[in-house]
Amino acid sequence: MAISYTWEVSTVDTYPTEGDHSDVIHNVHWRLNAEDDANQDSEGNNLTSSTYSNQSLDTSDISDFTNFDDVTSSQVQGWVEAALGADMVQEIKDGLDAQIAELITPTSVQKTLLG
Repeated sequence: MAISYTWEVSTVDTYPTEGDHSDVIHNVHWRLNAEDDANQDSEGNNLTSSTYSNQSLDTSDISDFTNFDDVTSSQVQGWVEAALGADMVQEIKDGLDAQIAELITPTSVQKTLLG
C-alpha cells in the first residue's frame, strides 16, 4: 500500500488570557486522514480512512509563545504530534492502515436474507 497521511488542525480552543498572553491555544481538535493511492473503490476513488480526536497542550511554560495571528497549521500539527508522542502517532497511522486493509480484504461482509 502506498498510503499518505494528511493532518487537519484548523479548530483550537484558547484561553482568552493566560499570564501576559492572549488567545493561548490549549486544546487542538485534529483529524488524520489516510489515502491509499494503490487501491481504489468500485468508482475509481482512492481508498481512504480517517480518525478524529482532540489533544490538550501543556501551557505551563509558554516562554516561546507565538501570537495567535501568527500560528500556522503546520506549527499546531507539530505541537499535536509532540504531545501525542511518536509511538502514539504511529499507532494511529497503523490503525488507519488497518481500516484501509479491511476495505481491501474484508474479514466480514454484511448480507441481507431473501425471503
